[in-house]
Amino acid sequence: MKLDQLISESSVICDAEVSSKKKALEQLAELLAAQTTDKDAVEIFQHLTEREKLGSTGLGHGVALPHARTAKCDHAIGAFIKLDQGIDFDSPDNEPTDLLFALMVPEEHTSEHLEILASLASRFSDKNLCHSLRSASTSKELFNRLTSWEIASQAS
Repeated sequence: MKLDQLISESSVICDAEVSSKKKALEQLAELLAAQTTDKDAVEIFQHLTEREKLGSTGLGHGVALPHARTAKCDHAIGAFIKLDQGIDFDSPDNEPTDLLFALMVPEEHTSEHLEILASLASRFSDKNLCHSLRSASTSKELFNRLTSWEIASQAS
């Protein structure tokens, strides 16, 4: 899976100043909404929040993958933020979360949803990738590192 098919440079934010899980989900919802036709960040936020109520999407090691299925999009879309400081995201290891990739897929795309989540979880389990993302200092640099990692990691 190529991440540049899920996200654009405008849906990536470096060193976001967010103080809580709720604020992080709000910011991710805004980034996702900007990629939809009706731009309804409130409804997207509600979908992400409802999913979090089922169980935290925090993976641990500072990474979270909030996600939802919705009629708001006709194909899978994503957004990514790197926080300036980690926040409590109810992760299993109780470590602060600072890397958040949000995924939104159409309601009927259950298998695609699971495949993308598995791919993202695998990608973000790579400590070298996470270190590289954490050392990025601009949104453009963050986007480039995120989207080129697949190519770089396959070449090695």
